[in-house]
Amino acid sequence: YARQFLGIPKKPDVDDIQGLCPAIAIEQKTVGSNPRSTVGTITEIYDYLRVLYARIGQSHCYKCQTLISSADPAHITQMLIATQHNKELIIAAPLAHEKKGEFTGLLEQFFTLGYYRFTIDGQKKVFRNLEEIKQLGLKKTYKHTIELILDVVTATQEEASRIEHALSKSFELAQQVVHVTIDQHLFRFSSLRACLTCGISCPELEPRLFSFNSPLGACKTCHGLGVTYGWGSDSWALSEKWHDKAEFLSYERACTDCAGERLNKSALAVLIAGKNIFQMGEFSIQESLAFFTSIKLDQEEKTIADPLLNEIKKRLQFLSNVGLGYLTLNRTARTLSGGEGQRIKLATQIGSALTGVVYILDEPSIGLHQRDNDKLIKSLHQLRDQGNTVVVVEHDTDTMLNCDYIIDMGPGAGILGGYVVAHGTPKELMAQDISLTGNYLSGKKEIALPHKIREPKGFLVLENVSRNNLRNIQAVFPLGVLCAVSGVSGSGKSTLVMQELVPALKAFFLNKKSDVLKGAEALENLIVIDQSPIGRTPRSNPATYLGIFDEIRKLFASLPESQARGYQVGRFSFNVGEGRCAKCSGDGSITVSMHFLPDVVLVCSSCKGKRYNSQTLEITFRDKNIADILAMTAYEAVSFFDTHTGLRKRLQLMCDVGLDYLALGQPSTTLSGGEAQRIKLVDELAKRGNRTLYILDEPTTGLHTHDIAKLLTVFARLVDKGNSLIIIEHNLDLLKTADYIIDLGPEGGDEGGTIVAQGTPQAILSVKESYTAAYLKPLFEKKK
Repeated sequence: YARQFLGIPKKPDVDDIQGLCPAIAIEQKTVGSNPRSTVGTITEIYDYLRVLYARIGQSHCYKCQTLISSADPAHITQMLIATQHNKELIIAAPLAHEKKGEFTGLLEQFFTLGYYRFTIDGQKKVFRNLEEIKQLGLKKTYKHTIELILDVVTATQEEASRIEHALSKSFELAQQVVHVTIDQHLFRFSSLRACLTCGISCPELEPRLFSFNSPLGACKTCHGLGVTYGWGSDSWALSEKWHDKAEFLSYERACTDCAGERLNKSALAVLIAGKNIFQMGEFSIQESLAFFTSIKLDQEEKTIADPLLNEIKKRLQFLSNVGLGYLTLNRTARTLSGGEGQRIKLATQIGSALTGVVYILDEPSIGLHQRDNDKLIKSLHQLRDQGNTVVVVEHDTDTMLNCDYIIDMGPGAGILGGYVVAHGTPKELMAQDISLTGNYLSGKKEIALPHKIREPKGFLVLENVSRNNLRNIQAVFPLGVLCAVSGVSGSGKSTLVMQELVPALKAFFLNKKSDVLKGAEALENLIVIDQSPIGRTPRSNPATYLGIFDEIRKLFASLPESQARGYQVGRFSFNVGEGRCAKCSGDGSITVSMHFLPDVVLVCSSCKGKRYNSQTLEITFRDKNIADILAMTAYEAVSFFDTHTGLRKRLQLMCDVGLDYLALGQPSTTLSGGEAQRIKLVDELAKRGNRTLYILDEPTTGLHTHDIAKLLTVFARLVDKGNSLIIIEHNLDLLKTADYIIDLGPEGGDEGGTIVAQGTPQAILSVKESYTAAYLKPLFEKKK
């Protein structure tokens, strides 16, 4: 079925491949948007936890929290002799407990079987004949408690067989339950997994019980999602400050039954060291590692648990080693950044301990502080030392200096690149002047420290910030300068800027007042440039987002041939029927659903991927049709449209921010987060404005040092026009050229959330608690 769509595959565009090994590509993509996918499930740690809980977990009644355990008569006998030695045991079979009924017939039945000692409604009775039973006058409308006394015996080893026999008899007569009274205290035992007080039975412990993807373990209300979707009232919507209807309608609320814990009550009532499996997943990776290292188990539990604990601790250590110690196992996959997702996959691969494999990683240092990047490099060395080959696409200086071999591509980007410029060890690369990368590694080229630090023209003061791990801090952001917010991974940077400062500023511009923010009066506008996609369909591309395509279509519609044929602007849009290819509807490709297999995407056989019909493609400008224009890179397009001022300005800005290699028609779904962010930056730079605050999240993502130098020139231009920049960043080249740094930490997760240093880059160098200062210090000392 599949082959009919695939056709004959093309011959690979290589002459020869040697030394081919099994390969695993760890891409810089999110690990999925499935709400059931978590850090624990991706790394397989949760699978080991489920087995651990099934093997040594202790069941409790979810109503009264009583420990529930099943026991056989021999085990109960030895326990009673050991703990109640020489005490009198009254062993009884509970026939009825607080139940309505006459029960005369039941008592007569047991009397005829040879049993004559009972406890009825708290009173001991010894019957000599059936007539005495009838004279009791038990009433059907009353609740009665009846026990059959099987034996009264002393708890000694000599009486062990007698005790065990009485216990076994009670299990046989009273539905696997026995009552033992010692010094007027009643003890209940059962061979069933049930709470004898509440009458609640507990299922057998098996790994499926602890899976929120299994009907056996999942909460019946939310089916294991932990949330329910609800709409609520209009007044509730207003009180929760929902301004966007779509956002409001998709609002997720914690499940009222499981309170967001995903599992049913029986599964959540199973504990290890006082914690259920959800609570265990709420620990950070670092806390989990400490917990499982110090956990106290008895000898039997230790024997069972040790192999599982070793696997769990090993994987937790790998996650910690790649700088993810602040994450929790319950963290959902769709909330992870691309860099976090990639490092989780990396930690999973290290944990699998494969050898002879080629691992290919795409910029694993993205989103990492230099301290955490050092941990990552150690993990990559560990992967290599296991007998694997590690190929890393990377711009990070430390990663390159720590590698064994570098292949440097260039010399430029786009059509100016595509060649192996230099290759060899880092030292060999540094000696080759033709290598731009080698020049930056050797120090022949560098991003220089600024000659002068700009003075702030005002301050934004954000009071009492305590969201997530932030510890009720006061944050002071300078205006009129480039301010960088730094700190180790998970220290609270995004929370402070994106989840606290941005909403406070938006609220100010909406209401012209704020209870938590001071100093915003100095601003006229706020521009947030994050790494979210510029479009969610392949029809969106840089040219459409930046308005370049509108100008190009107008140009094509104004050509004499277009006017002679009556072609309007819409003719050159692949979203309009008249000009686009009819077979693929302007997509350039056709997607074939494969039912249980992934969809197959084929290049359209009619337009050959050009999106337009043949009549539209006959119109050319300077020998290029509309499809040729979309295939151009920004670098090519700058010179092609050199006489068109409006187009040239935006295209030149794309080159200025390091996007000269990008094709104008490249689908937005194929752009990285860093590329999407820089396209948004181009869109804002094309507008004229001052007293605007620009907030950016790691704009150096995916950039070579040479491109970072270009970007810093653009930022300087913005600030010099009277604007302000707040940038979340790890890159040392950007941090050393910033006017002001706010450094969060000292660690990530619960050990972060405080401002450890703030001021000019030079002013914070002496702060011992700041990891950022420790890495910046050599750069300033080198300059001296």
